[in-house]
Amino acid sequence: MQAPLTPLEFGRRARRLYARYEAVVDGATRLTYDEFFDRCDRWSTVLRELGVSPGDRVVCIAPNTRAHLESFYAIPQIGAVIVPVNYRLCSDDFRYIIEHSGATVVCADGEYLNAIDEVRGDLAGVAHFVAFDGAKPGWLFYEEALGTASPARDFPAIREDDLLSINYTSGTTARPKGVMLTHRNVYLNILGRLAHTHMTSAERYLWTLPMFHVNGWGFVWAVTAVGGTHVCLRKPDPHAVFNSLNRDSITMFCAAPTVLISLAHAPEELRRAAPRGVRVLTAGAPPAAATIQRVEDELGWSITHVYGLTEVSPVVTICEPRSEHRKLDAPDAAKLKARQGVECIAAGEVRVVDDAGEEVPHDGQTLGEIVMRGHAVMDGYYNDPDATAHAFRGGWFHSGDAAVVHPDGYIEIRDRWKDVIISGGENISSVEVEGVLIRHPAVQEAAVVGVSHETWGETPHAFVVLRAGEIGEADALRLFCRDHLAHFKVPREFHFVSELPKTATGKVQKYVLRGGRANVR
Repeated sequence: MQAPLTPLEFGRRARRLYARYEAVVDGATRLTYDEFFDRCDRWSTVLRELGVSPGDRVVCIAPNTRAHLESFYAIPQIGAVIVPVNYRLCSDDFRYIIEHSGATVVCADGEYLNAIDEVRGDLAGVAHFVAFDGAKPGWLFYEEALGTASPARDFPAIREDDLLSINYTSGTTARPKGVMLTHRNVYLNILGRLAHTHMTSAERYLWTLPMFHVNGWGFVWAVTAVGGTHVCLRKPDPHAVFNSLNRDSITMFCAAPTVLISLAHAPEELRRAAPRGVRVLTAGAPPAAATIQRVEDELGWSITHVYGLTEVSPVVTICEPRSEHRKLDAPDAAKLKARQGVECIAAGEVRVVDDAGEEVPHDGQTLGEIVMRGHAVMDGYYNDPDATAHAFRGGWFHSGDAAVVHPDGYIEIRDRWKDVIISGGENISSVEVEGVLIRHPAVQEAAVVGVSHETWGETPHAFVVLRAGEIGEADALRLFCRDHLAHFKVPREFHFVSELPKTATGKVQKYVLRGGRANVR
């Protein structure tokens, strides 16, 4: 008899094999897997008593805490749908997502109770509000409810095409879209991740990546699958990260390139004391080769670059290391690691195609769009058939990422299609220019956008965050770029800013830069 493909199966296995292993570290709280799943089952009972039935949506707004982690088991195992929400949004965004998803229960960390209360009068469809921590009138206190509940035992049958989660996109230029991921989507995506990352029960995984970001890239279940330890971290502050790396014997974490940059530029005393040999998965934006090289050389960590989107569960390619890569010197190895790589096992098919839908030559030059189909691809956008139809035109999911394919089959993103700069009929990759700028010793971060020009159509303009103590000199950066780029790719202007505008997942909001709303020094 066949069993459905669901990440809940990883939990079932962990209950049997790792009951006495340490499952969760959250501040002073430490839980074995037996204790962790007891809490999950009590949370399932509470949800049922609140009237949550299979198919109902439950919103969670919280940082990386044990309550948030428990929700990724307690909600799906009763057949309901978890909706993890970016906690950095504003009250109006919370209102929109809660209403659009049709949630009947809203759970929030203590930091966000007031933000929800501001729009509570508009949330007629929500029957109950649960405070993960903190006590406030009108909110059910999570720990108190778990303390009086009996652990649920009789769970409904789950079909692998049942909806597991609705994950909302960042919505940088429009309202966020709800990505529907099924149990099968997530299970197979995690299975592929485990095949590539070789995690074991000795893994001690630090939660620097937000759990709300596509279910923590699936690691809310992947760590459990191998009996590893989840080490919760509310925010990826460099001091907190480095302290936890040492105190909690961390072996692995995930981070967007912007987090890697912050760690690479942390105070020297923190970097000097950091343990070596930590494995890091990075994704969310194309990382600069210079960032990869610096982290690996100075901190002694091993970086693996993966690529995907919320709509594909989320990881579909990995810059898979091969034996011939060991012969490369450090700069060339870092350049290769900055590529998006090849299809992950069990993710499905990934291609780079031209406007006619034909696969581009594997010459490392011809630009096309990354498209996908197969196991990892979402079930569609929730309550948005038009956006779903547009995304799946031609039978493939269209990523919006412009890329080339090298002769070895490795994909390399050159830009988002909307961010490719066309100057005098020439395509300029903002990612390429940014990669050169970040190699300059005075530069910490850089973002390049196209600005309208009456003669050339567009010209590249650079926004630069300097390292501490450095002075911005546009002429020096211009000369540096001329030494490493074709002259038409050199930014016309350099704007020195205190920080780059970013989404909660570390992606630079280039529409803000194009609109001239950056905080220019």
